[in-house]
Amino acid sequence: MKKFAVILCGCGTLDGSEIHESVMTLLAIDRNGGVYDIFAPNDNQYHVINHVTKAPMEETRNMLVEAARIARGNIRPIEECDVKHYDALVFPGGNGSAKNLFTYALHGPDCMVREDVATLIRAFHAAHKPVGALCIAPVMLAKVLDGITITIGSDTGTAAHISAMGAHHEAKQQGEVTIDEENLIFTTPCYMLPARISDIADCADHLIKAMMPYL
Repeated sequence: MKKFAVILCGCGTLDGSEIHESVMTLLAIDRNGGVYDIFAPNDNQYHVINHVTKAPMEETRNMLVEAARIARGNIRPIEECDVKHYDALVFPGGNGSAKNLFTYALHGPDCMVREDVATLIRAFHAAHKPVGALCIAPVMLAKVLDGITITIGSDTGTAAHISAMGAHHEAKQQGEVTIDEENLIFTTPCYMLPARISDIADCADHLIKAMMPYL
């Protein structure tokens, strides 16, 4: 069976990984005949948000510890993810991912990507192994890899930032996948467009289905 490395960064769309996208990605991998391991940085989140009030909370939380809630405890630090042991890499999204894994939510096109995350993306790309990203996470790939083609849906502002980073943007509808066959980059909009949870399931399933023939 083909083996996926899935990278999370907490638990909750506003300050960590988007839970629906994370769970639906794991389900899609399983239903399409793959297996997965889950990883996260062993570091504090940028901040903690009360998901009822949407207000910051005066506390700190660790990305690995919080993401373990989604992984049911079966998770490892990101530095233990070795490209040699995996066929593909996948990043669920969430506004929290754009604060923790990279800083697009804070700094726009001038964002930075965590060095351990950037190193992992480059390692899979150099090994010609597929990299998938959902929701806002494709922007992170555009920041790390030159000249790739991705989608975040149809938001013109974000698309302009992607172009400024040197990547190409394709407008896509809910459930569609952009396949950059040359670079083996696979992206889908998810909650970057209005969505029901069934749309997120479709996005994740179509993304993993699209990646499978290239593994």
